[in-house]
Amino acid sequence: MAKEIQVEVESFYVPERSQPQRGYYFFAYHITITNRGDVAAQLLTRHWVITDGNGQVQEVRGDGVVGEQPHLAPGESFDYTSACPLQTPFGTMEGSYNFVADTGEEFDAAIPLFMLAMPSALN
Repeated sequence: MAKEIQVEVESFYVPERSQPQRGYYFFAYHITITNRGDVAAQLLTRHWVITDGNGQVQEVRGDGVVGEQPHLAPGESFDYTSACPLQTPFGTMEGSYNFVADTGEEFDAAIPLFMLAMPSALN
């Protein structure tokens, strides 16, 4: 029995929601979660570690994602878009999703580290 959850992330800067002159940089990210295992599982909670360009770390924990706790059959995917404001023009996010397999076993799926960066911030 394999429990394999693949997490893919694409992040982007949202200039129309940002106010750099006020130290407010708005980023969005699109996530695709795919059940690559052979057991169905439901996403229960999320845990994010957000680090801005000054090294300030914020942790966020909560139930589900975008108000949902998707149940993924083997081979099924769930994708969503969310956002994160920062006080610096770049930063990183990483974390994990906690799942419960249909067998009752709980497990974590890692969210790989990804960059949040204003296009001109990392020249």
